[in-house]
Amino acid sequence: MTTWSERDRRLGMDRAISRRDFLNGVALTIGGVAISQLGVGAAQAALTESYPPALKTLRGHADGAMNVGHALRDGTFWSSAGAPEATGESYDLVVVGGGISGLAAAQFYQKHKPGKVLIVENNDDFGGHARRNEYVTSAGRTVIGYGGSQSLQTPSYFSEAVHGLLEDVGIELEKFDSYYDKDWDDARGLGSAVFFPKEVFGEDKFVPEAEAAADWVPLTPLNDKAKADLIELIDAPRDYLAGKTREEKLKQLSETTYADFLTGICGYDPQLVTYFKESTAAYFGIGIEGTTALDAWGNWNPGFSGMDLGERPYKTMSPSGRLALTDPDPYIYHFPDGNAGVARALVRKLIPAALAGSSMEELVSGKLDYTALDDAANDTRLRLNASVVKVAHEGDPASAESVTVSYVEDGKLRTVSARQVVLACWHRVIPYLTNEIPAEQVTALNDQIKVPLIYTNVLLNNWRAFKEAGISGFDAPGLFFDGVSMDFPVSVGDYKFADTPDDPIVLHLSKVVVTGETGMSARQQAQAGRQLLTSISFEDMERHIRDMLSRALAGTSFDAARDIEAITCNRWSHGYALEYMRPWDAFWPDGPLPIAAARKGWGRIAIANSDSGAYAYAHSAIDQAARAVDELLGGGVVTGYSTFPGPPVDKLDLVG
Repeated sequence: MTTWSERDRRLGMDRAISRRDFLNGVALTIGGVAISQLGVGAAQAALTESYPPALKTLRGHADGAMNVGHALRDGTFWSSAGAPEATGESYDLVVVGGGISGLAAAQFYQKHKPGKVLIVENNDDFGGHARRNEYVTSAGRTVIGYGGSQSLQTPSYFSEAVHGLLEDVGIELEKFDSYYDKDWDDARGLGSAVFFPKEVFGEDKFVPEAEAAADWVPLTPLNDKAKADLIELIDAPRDYLAGKTREEKLKQLSETTYADFLTGICGYDPQLVTYFKESTAAYFGIGIEGTTALDAWGNWNPGFSGMDLGERPYKTMSPSGRLALTDPDPYIYHFPDGNAGVARALVRKLIPAALAGSSMEELVSGKLDYTALDDAANDTRLRLNASVVKVAHEGDPASAESVTVSYVEDGKLRTVSARQVVLACWHRVIPYLTNEIPAEQVTALNDQIKVPLIYTNVLLNNWRAFKEAGISGFDAPGLFFDGVSMDFPVSVGDYKFADTPDDPIVLHLSKVVVTGETGMSARQQAQAGRQLLTSISFEDMERHIRDMLSRALAGTSFDAARDIEAITCNRWSHGYALEYMRPWDAFWPDGPLPIAAARKGWGRIAIANSDSGAYAYAHSAIDQAARAVDELLGGGVVTGYSTFPGPPVDKLDLVG
């Protein structure tokens, strides 16, 4: 039995709230139990009896699935696997991976060559990182949050294939203009603030932001030089490279990190590096110690408006840097459950019996019937909690007529036969599933190291304290979660976002789990961050969340013990696809890019997933599905898809 301190009790650590902790998609026991301690069969059995969006434990990647994958990686799986059990099932297409790319591959295939399709997913839910978190408050109101993939960003840059698929599954992008309340914050007088924690800045200080830095920065606990530097950086930035041509400036900024820009080029106090340290992590998967100043410019970090850099992106900017700088669309294309809404739309199209209706409104409010997913009567079946361990052609891949797919389900090794296969799984998994590809392709596949993430939702039974503080969120530089924000103000059909301060609301906190160590590449930081993520207990994260909210909102009526009803941590140890970016990837953008070799299909097998696009966006996952299916169908069948990371180059007018 846990013994709580007086501080813990005041924070509500002893309260019987809904605690959900998910590592890589599947529930973990609260308290940070290691994956290796969880039995695959027991975990899967418990999960199949549940409604995954409302599970009351840790979310993220499945513990059972990770056990199997790690056994393959460590070379211990086959020694105890036993003889496979042939199911006798045969399909036109088997898709390995039920994320957005895998679901999209099934949809493209069914549209252009209808047949029997099986999607095999190792987690307890479909959608990959597009994960729905669903709550029922103590007052009986349903509140929905997103546990991963957030929004459909920049439809103006989507390919014809992506637009066509969204239309086919009933997603009408123009409707988001009425779903998303762009004036919600302003109508309620809510702004933003910064919470400066004492463990980083010497004292706790909550400072509401104003339009001019000179009106709020003097109130911060920064030292005097840092205050003056920050005010200049935001309000009146100089031309820090005066005397150079625009192209000379762009080139130098493309070779300099934002951290070095602040201290080396601008000559500013190192406290500004501390203040901005994680400002680029959410978008680029690495902090300012590893993000170029040019990508930070694209990210709208301050300091560049006086440098006459123009409006065109420089050629070495990362895909997301190019996107952020040029993005022509409002950020409104968001379902209450994030891109889980896209995944649900795909499942509804592929398996109509699983989710009734045809409208976007019904997508949000409808309860999906998970028992209908793997019905033998379906043309498309979706098999959850099944980890693929091998794909092998029946004979020479150049002439074989089928592929055998082996997978683990309910602790048993089973096989199905497929005429064709799409591997919509992580690139680094593929070399463990087959021995049919050359060493050069294995090297290219292993280049894709996923960025580890934590997406956390906190359900409050009211947001009165935020109204009292006049904010919809705040930054907290230097803390584990470096801030908190209210969920997006989206109302769809009968599902209504919070209106008054007495309504329940979901707070969103995110963490890109990297080391922040200068000199470490994004790949190195992601590898180290993954180890850190799996070692953090839910209890530690909950205590941090309650403590941060209580300290930041100390001047309000907030009571963590009373106001918090649920906490869900979605831990993605293998999170978003890694983008190519300078200064780490000298081959970007001219190539050859590792994905060109990595995603090559062979025989009756093609490769999809956002890893294949090196671009961590839902539309990229769809593009890669289109490309993979087109390869299987001989080419020229599925058309209009993108194959290069980032926005369409012909729409960018790059410099350099």
